[in-house]
Amino acid sequence: MTFPETEQLTRLVSRIFRIEDVTSEDPRKGFFLRYRGELLNEDSAELYDQLDESLAPHNITPIFRIEDGGHVIYLAPRQPEPKKEKISTNIILFVLTIFSVMLVGIQPEGPVPADPGGQILFMIKNIFTGWPFAVSLLGILLAHELGHYFMSRYHKTPATLPYFIPFPLSPLGTMGAAILMRGTPKNKRILFDIGVAGPIAGLVVAVPVLLLGLSLSELGTITPDPNGFLEGNSLLYLFAKYVTFGQLLPAPAEPQGITYWLRYLFTGQPLPFGGLDVFIHPVAFAGWAGILVTALNLIPAGTLDGGHVIYSLFGEKARKAFPLIIVVLAALGFFWNGWWLWAALLFWLGRVNAKPLDQITTLDPTRRLIAYAMIIVFVLVFTPVPFMLLAP
Repeated sequence: MTFPETEQLTRLVSRIFRIEDVTSEDPRKGFFLRYRGELLNEDSAELYDQLDESLAPHNITPIFRIEDGGHVIYLAPRQPEPKKEKISTNIILFVLTIFSVMLVGIQPEGPVPADPGGQILFMIKNIFTGWPFAVSLLGILLAHELGHYFMSRYHKTPATLPYFIPFPLSPLGTMGAAILMRGTPKNKRILFDIGVAGPIAGLVVAVPVLLLGLSLSELGTITPDPNGFLEGNSLLYLFAKYVTFGQLLPAPAEPQGITYWLRYLFTGQPLPFGGLDVFIHPVAFAGWAGILVTALNLIPAGTLDGGHVIYSLFGEKARKAFPLIIVVLAALGFFWNGWWLWAALLFWLGRVNAKPLDQITTLDPTRRLIAYAMIIVFVLVFTPVPFMLLAP
């Protein structure tokens, strides 16, 4: 690939940038020219668009960075447009996930046979009784992923349709879903919009589903059960049960003070045997699961939605919170060992943030307000102990 002469490119850059020096670089680094200096005005987003438009005919992409407190512009070869994805894989995985989720959502009609063959036939016969759970949960997950997808389309950032992951051996019947970014967001505002659209869209569906499901649920006494479990509390879930039933649940057999509730919220102990709790309807369980999935995605690390939020808000300073996040998850692992897996995954994959092409442009006041609001939402939906076994 050949590029225009440096003088021609420098003239284009000088329209928006006060150049102090120009350095030729090895293209194998991903860019071939570096300009140090200062943007001509504070509207960096508009200046980026102006330079990007002037360089497009030359198949060159500008990259804005801040280095040593100063502005730097790199010129790099423009990446080719991604090939159109075949959606057959998306459709097949989604159909398989529907059946997988319906399978775990089965509401048995009659006793379950003891022999494996009879159990398989029983599950096939009753699979469609799992549709309330499947429709509720997949509606939440689909809203979440389409929030990302349509925001990506709005900002002209290439992304795939959602890939759903069937997993009938899990309590939810799925490992969730994801879209894959096929392009780099232009600036932090766009990265933020794409990252935050999923959790907001998911919660818009999850909260009404949860409240509807709780209205269909009943209260019952908590007793030891080798095969049973209690779903964990987030502050939002605790509040939703209070709105529906007029009391904090699970209610211990004897009245307790704030110390008990703080301990129970963060450790899941002591198990309130003999007390009351919601025997949740499958729709309520789907709503609860949707809120849990939102919380997991909002963990402020790496390329998770929460990682996009804090990186867009704080930039490279967000990295300083990463060790603390790993330590907190590792500590919570003593009360729910699933956090150890999350801590390991984030330690391996979570140290990389999605960096936009323009890292000079910061969030505007409205987006900053939404970003801080999402941090509060994360506190409200985070479930320190998602599952507690009711083994005696």
